[in-house]
Amino acid sequence: MNVNIEAIHFTAKADLDAFIKKGISKLDQYSDKITSADVQLTVVKPEVSNNKEVMLKINIPNNELVVTKIADTFEEAFDTAMDAMIKQIVKAKEKNRK
Repeated sequence: MNVNIEAIHFTAKADLDAFIKKGISKLDQYSDKITSADVQLTVVKPEVSNNKEVMLKINIPNNELVVTKIADTFEEAFDTAMDAMIKQIVKAKEKNRK
């Protein structure tokens, strides 16, 4: 699976990249058909609490799943985005079985 991490208007630390790649690798247990994962990290203006946005896009043959979450930290936003993405993957998998 190809993982693309894009930090918009800032430089992401190596530990944040490692955290995201580790989380994305866990998606393989829900679907072996994932071809790529794109993660966009954005700091939303104005700089107040809940200003870290994570957009997670997963490409599956004939389907593209997208989740966007905002939180105080990128790790928290990524975790909630992963929970929502897992639900979408399971739902898409069940839909394809029918």
